Amino acid sequence: MNQVQNIVILGSTGSVGCQALEVVEHHPDRFRLVGLASGKGGERLRQQVQKYQPLRVAVSDPDALEDLKSSPECSGCELIEGGLDSIDRMVSDDRVDRVVQAIAGGPGLRSTVAALKAGKIVALANKESLVLGGEWLMALASASGGRILPVDSEHSAVFQVLEGLPIEEVRRIILTASGGPFLDLPLARFPEVTAEEALAHPTWNMGPKITIDSATMLNKAIEVIEARWLFGVPLEKIEVVVHPQSIVHSMVEMVDGSIFAQMGNPDMRVPVQWALSYPHRWVSPATYFDFSSNHRLEFFPPDLSRFPALALGYRVAREGGSSGAAFISASELAVEKFLAGEISFEQIALLVEGALDRHETIFDPNLQQILEVDRQVRQEMTSCSF
Repeated sequence: MNQVQNIVILGSTGSVGCQALEVVEHHPDRFRLVGLASGKGGERLRQQVQKYQPLRVAVSDPDALEDLKSSPECSGCELIEGGLDSIDRMVSDDRVDRVVQAIAGGPGLRSTVAALKAGKIVALANKESLVLGGEWLMALASASGGRILPVDSEHSAVFQVLEGLPIEEVRRIILTASGGPFLDLPLARFPEVTAEEALAHPTWNMGPKITIDSATMLNKAIEVIEARWLFGVPLEKIEVVVHPQSIVHSMVEMVDGSIFAQMGNPDMRVPVQWALSYPHRWVSPATYFDFSSNHRLEFFPPDLSRFPALALGYRVAREGGSSGAAFISASELAVEKFLAGEISFEQIALLVEGALDRHETIFDPNLQQILEVDRQVRQEMTSCSF
């Protein structure tokens, strides 16, 4: 990839968006920032616009948009109200080569679809898109000439390992899980877990939703579903192991017993850069792994009594259809309720399971049906008291 790549970053003020900008800054001769999109404005977005001077900026918050319009540092950018139609136009622009999709949650699905329809390479950090419509999205990418490159550290690891390996010779994909902050917490303490404790991840620096998902292992449930569609392997070939050090990001075992692993320091800039530089490898802003330090690498199976949410991922991956939409919507609302102090930590998985029990799965749903399931589940959980 010798020519300059035109990049759009959706969700620029979030954790992945900020790290994508660091990668762009590290390679100024290889990237041109065509657009930024953010749900909110604030000082962080203002600083990003001033520093990186994108051609176009989309902001969902009208007040934040007016604030940017009055800022002299934003005078050289086209400022647009960042509704879904505006973002669709931004990612479909002929000037755009790659889209970093880091809009959190179900709302990110539509812009993923728009980018793929336009034949773009999508660096996908939005886990929910593949859970909501994985089989459909992969078919869309294939038909349009677009491509999904995973940004999740685990799926990026598998993607890197599988390069050049025949998929029919893969025995299993092994996704690693840190176990989050409660790996050794006595189960009797779980009803008392606070949001502050759950947000204190031991190895990764992430946004609040994914940090809570890591603490419950909802994130790994989501990743199991993602892997099913991304790599086209049967569900029984996807396993999860707990690896607290987060050095081995995932592994692939072949039928002859050989295991290939991708490892390195836990730094999201590495998988972000790989999705932007693929198929080339460049010097990264991340720090290199130090083998002279005394490292210990541990692996053990997950305890489903401690992490019941993980089993829900396998359930949804087996069931397919619109169950993914119900799962994503319920998990987002359950985490919001926990962070707001409305439910306990243990109730997160219970609420998601209840939503799945009530949902009547639609098989082979279209986009409108997926979005309608998302709306219905959110309405149901918002109007109920728990």
